[in-house]
Amino acid sequence: MFLTWVLSRIRAYQRYRRTVRELERLSDRELNDVGLSRGDIDYVARRYAHA
Repeated sequence: MFLTWVLSRIRAYQRYRRTVRELERLSDRELNDVGLSRGDIDYVARRYAHA
């Protein structure tokens, strides 16, 4: 059970980092096109990682 929890946390962190990395690669204009700003990246990545 503990191992399952640890593995799920690792996967969530990996999803978070991948999402942040991809969003940070976008220009401000591209982010604006999808309704985001640079300040939204962390929030969006955290929500996605734990979904």
